[in-house]
Amino acid sequence: MRSLLVALSGLLALAADAPPKLLPEVRQRLDADMDRLLAFYKDLHAHPELSLQEERTAAQLAKELREAGLDVTTKVGGHGIVGLLRNGPGPTVMIRADMDALPIVEQTGLPYASKVRTRDRFGNEVGVMHACGHDMNLACLVGTARVLASLKDRWQGTLMCVGQPAEEVGAGARQMLADGLFRRFPKPDFGLALHCDSSFAYGQVRYREGQMQANVDSVTIVVRGKGGHGAAPHITIDPIVLAARIILDLQTIVSRETNPVDPVVVTVGSIHGGTKHNIIPNECRLQVTVRTTTDATRKHTLEAIERIAKAAAVGARAPEPIIEVDPSEFTPALFNDPGLTRRLVPVLQRVLGADNVRERPLSMGGEDFSLYGREGVPTFYYFLGTQEPGRVAAAERSAEVTLPGLHSNAFYPVPAPTLRTGVTSMTMLVLELMGKP
Repeated sequence: MRSLLVALSGLLALAADAPPKLLPEVRQRLDADMDRLLAFYKDLHAHPELSLQEERTAAQLAKELREAGLDVTTKVGGHGIVGLLRNGPGPTVMIRADMDALPIVEQTGLPYASKVRTRDRFGNEVGVMHACGHDMNLACLVGTARVLASLKDRWQGTLMCVGQPAEEVGAGARQMLADGLFRRFPKPDFGLALHCDSSFAYGQVRYREGQMQANVDSVTIVVRGKGGHGAAPHITIDPIVLAARIILDLQTIVSRETNPVDPVVVTVGSIHGGTKHNIIPNECRLQVTVRTTTDATRKHTLEAIERIAKAAAVGARAPEPIIEVDPSEFTPALFNDPGLTRRLVPVLQRVLGADNVRERPLSMGGEDFSLYGREGVPTFYYFLGTQEPGRVAAAERSAEVTLPGLHSNAFYPVPAPTLRTGVTSMTMLVLELMGKP
């Protein structure tokens, strides 16, 4: 009897490690489509668009999804795209990809590098670059839709492909939901998304069960003073000096007001004030990003920012600063549904190999995919490796070798293997949720 149990357990272990039965077909369909998908990706990379300006990107995505056989609706919550592929009774599975790029001048040297220049929403002339990999996220979405459309006899339900604008400013998911994403279209039974990561090799993915990313708030502080001549600072109230004091004091929120085991980030990402060497201006503007992991810590941190800025103004005899927390850019913490995560991670392990699927620590990054989860949809979000394995290994061996981070002017995914991993993994996850027995 004992030998029979040992034999059965061995067979079960082999079955658990065996690749899913549809994996060869998925790879075959993807191979046939790779040239087209790579061309689509490179076109997106060369023609990036800023948040809330994704008109061309949305049109290209809509075209690809229609040609794959999906019923496409455009202009959902701005430039949002919803494509539906109905295939009989069964669950509705949403795959979401973000569409917007960043105000960065690309320095990758790629033959398909962006040369786009435009004006941002504040009127500033900026370069534009897909420095966060949203072009790759979109290519994986299209590839997954095309492979699943060619395998309709192997699954049933409704595939819902969402191209979401304005993720970088935390507005896109909110706008699509407000425009009836889950009222005008089927509310998903499951929501899936992937995102590029610049810190590990292609062929690998990373995930986390439960809380994966942080709350994100955007705060603007207008520091007010009294302008005048730079040669006579004693008859002015210098808002630039006051802004510098506030920047330094804000760091004490983390170092002296917050429990060391409760992660908080307060980063002043932008400071603008003055027009000329010898003119002390009337005001200086700070833009601050705030990352927290709990609602209580978020409340304390935002209140502390206001308290510190106002106290500094009192000390300098300055007018009270104007402090604005932009509710349209608030992004709540991202959570992966535990039950869904435990169901899908073994699929990834069988598809990519257990060594290529690893859990990652909590990130202080933000992601408005979290808003779909807050609508009651079980969600699973994972990260996609993008770098040459040799380059990653070299960076691990030597501090002199560095990998470009996301939002860097030097970041780009290695196209073909990254795309192959993204499409294969996402397709197999959808088949797990909607495949026929």
